Amino acid sequence: MALKAGDKAPEFELKDQDGFSTKLSDFKGKAVVLYFYPRDFTPACTSEACSFRDSHDRFKAKGVEILGVSDDPEESHKKFSDKHDLSFRLLADHGGKVSKAYGVWAKKNMYGKEFHGIKRTTFVISPEGSIRQVLERVDVKNHARDVLEAV
Repeated sequence: MALKAGDKAPEFELKDQDGFSTKLSDFKGKAVVLYFYPRDFTPACTSEACSFRDSHDRFKAKGVEILGVSDDPEESHKKFSDKHDLSFRLLADHGGKVSKAYGVWAKKNMYGKEFHGIKRTTFVISPEGSIRQVLERVDVKNHARDVLEAV
């Protein structure tokens, strides 16, 4: 079931690229940009992450936290974060439990092969914990700009 604006954002607890536990409730009272992406080091995911990195100061000035989520392991997130000097947390969703809760775990098809994975989607979550906006059609190069407008 896909979440929509007005829904309560599901609580979660995941490890970040440094092995620290991160919960959505850690950010109570702050707006959160929770963006789900398919895979570390792929061209589109790298563009998207770097877009958020380059706009991070503007998000911080608005009091907004950025959290990236994929099903890659913490070690991959660490290498990805270090290589691209990312200044926000990347969360490891082993088995897609959180992705499923947010309705972004989907059947995909690539080169005639079917598999399940994360559908690139961003949720803007209010300081009170409700979903303000869901962005599904993502222009990865300009995504941070589009999300800043939504915040």
